[in-house]
Amino acid sequence: MRAEERLLEIRRRLEEALQPRELDVIDEGHLHVGHEGARDGRGHIRLRIRSDRFAGLGMMQRHRLVYEVMGDLMRTDVHALAIEAHSPEETVQ
Repeated sequence: MRAEERLLEIRRRLEEALQPRELDVIDEGHLHVGHEGARDGRGHIRLRIRSDRFAGLGMMQRHRLVYEVMGDLMRTDVHALAIEAHSPEETVQ
C-alpha cells in the first residue's frame, strides 16, 4: 500500500471505531530513511488521538484499543506506531 493510501486507511479505521474528537495521523517515514524497518516499505506512523472511548482507561488499555483497530495493518503496512491517546477532559502539555 502506498504511503498516502496507508494514512487514509489508518484514519478511516480510527474514525470509524473510535469516533475521535481530534485525530492526527502523521507519516514519520522521512525520519527513518535507511533504518532497517524502513527498507521493507512499511511506515513509521505517529498518532495523536482524543476520544471519549479513552475515558477511564489507562495508557496500556488505550494502546491495546488502538492496536486492535489497526488490526492487520500492523503486520502489513506499519513498522512502528507512536501513540498519544487522550480522553477529552485531559490536558496535553
